[in-house]
Amino acid sequence: MREWNLEDLKEIINLFSKSNLSELIIENGENKLILKRGDNVVNIISDQEIKKEQETKGISTREEEGVYITAPLVGVFYRSPAPGAPPFVEEGDLVEPGQTVCIIEAMKLMNEIKSHVRGRVKKVLVENGQAVEFGQKLFLIETESNV
Repeated sequence: MREWNLEDLKEIINLFSKSNLSELIIENGENKLILKRGDNVVNIISDQEIKKEQETKGISTREEEGVYITAPLVGVFYRSPAPGAPPFVEEGDLVEPGQTVCIIEAMKLMNEIKSHVRGRVKKVLVENGQAVEFGQKLFLIETESNV
């Protein structure tokens, strides 16, 4: 990934200031840009800095092994295609690349979220009907070489 330059940051900040978003988090390699409305704070920090800060506050930073499927947009998370229908996937299910694992509703549009890896669903990290943020972890997938 290429590094952010000043023009990239100005453009992102300009777009954020014109939007109705209250918070925006963008990851680029080991750097993370966090924009929050109202507190006049703009930070570019690395994951290592976040982990160091969390450790000093006594927050565990140990991540489980696997691949995360994250929310590509802000919206409402749904595990099934319709109320009362079975979920797209359950913990322990095998998923294939391109397989729909959930739906995120944004502005009355239903967006199918697909797996980008082959593996088993180790954990479902979000409750049905819960609002999710961009980049939020939805599923932990345990990749297996012999699946």
